[in-house]
Amino acid sequence: MSDPAIAELARALEQRADDGLARVRRVVDGPQGPRIRIDGRSLLAFASNDYLGLANDPAVVDAACDAARRYGVGAGASHLVVGHGAAHDALERELAAFVAPCEGARALLFSSGYLANLAILTALASRNDAIFADRLNHACLTDGALLSRAALDRYPHGDVAALAGRIGATGARRRFIVTDAVFSMDGDIAPLPALLDLAQRHDAWLVVDDAHGFGVLGGGRGSLAHFGLRSDRIVYMGTLGKAAGVAGAFVAAHPAVIETLVQGARSYIYTTAAPPLTAEALRASLALIGAGEDRRTHLAALIAAFRERAAALPWKLLPSHTPIQPLVIGDSATAVAVSDALQQMGVCVPAIRPPTVPANTARLRVSLSAAHRMADVHELADALQSVASRFAS
Repeated sequence: MSDPAIAELARALEQRADDGLARVRRVVDGPQGPRIRIDGRSLLAFASNDYLGLANDPAVVDAACDAARRYGVGAGASHLVVGHGAAHDALERELAAFVAPCEGARALLFSSGYLANLAILTALASRNDAIFADRLNHACLTDGALLSRAALDRYPHGDVAALAGRIGATGARRRFIVTDAVFSMDGDIAPLPALLDLAQRHDAWLVVDDAHGFGVLGGGRGSLAHFGLRSDRIVYMGTLGKAAGVAGAFVAAHPAVIETLVQGARSYIYTTAAPPLTAEALRASLALIGAGEDRRTHLAALIAAFRERAAALPWKLLPSHTPIQPLVIGDSATAVAVSDALQQMGVCVPAIRPPTVPANTARLRVSLSAAHRMADVHELADALQSVASRFAS
């Protein structure tokens, strides 16, 4: 007789597969790049968040190798025990100066953006506080809000007027406006100037998750620089495994905010520090991000070319001018079938389905990189047009 607990899990997994929502890992053999080897096959890939093509940049790789020989491959302990190395310390100072969300800002490294957002919300917010979060925020912001035990109010996506009414009516001790800067599945940019204005008028904090803006917008300095924003009330999170090409994340904010995280954020205190070699690789990456606009200029040209070609497709192209270019198909099973058909043609574009996106908005998430050539974009567009003729009604 089968174990009833295992049988229950098996039935749920079967239902997930029947609904077209099963997730499957693919094995990548080799470095990230425009063409990657997946499950033994070379594919033209538009699936990575390596927006500037730095994940396999020779200068970044060399910095990691040199650091491995100097520091070894593991930090050995948490930052607050003996895991905080000279490389970590240097990187934090450089990131704080580069992003500069306020005068005299400090930065704090984390092993992932998920851990960083948990730290921000659980260390700064608690019972009797209120968090106002964009409905399309990344899951880690939602999880951090729930773990904080503050009241959570999810306002309609990008709706500043609705947010103003809600935040003005709260009697909470502390108020937090929490938003992605660039929304990971739509590619649009949050109205950060209006959100900061609301935060300042209502004695609130503005928490900005710039996972997909750092390195790309504002001359590489991110979404705050894109809009020219600085304030003591901004708590800025940037990830380092996307445009920066390596791994980890950081929070940059007023020194009092950072010290509060050091003293009270469980996802910082109780986590082993990332290897020093990643910090040295990131210092090399940061230098390249700030060195010039060539990569970002090329990326902007690729985005414009893709949007021009994709406008003729039967699926809805969302209004994004970032490297994230979503094509909304609707039905989950159809989105998976389209993605599979593209892969058969040698092109990798992932299908994104609920609950990552709202019901009936399954989509292809096209991710462009400065490592792509213009010919790669045209090959993608040709493949999409061919597949669309088979699937579009």
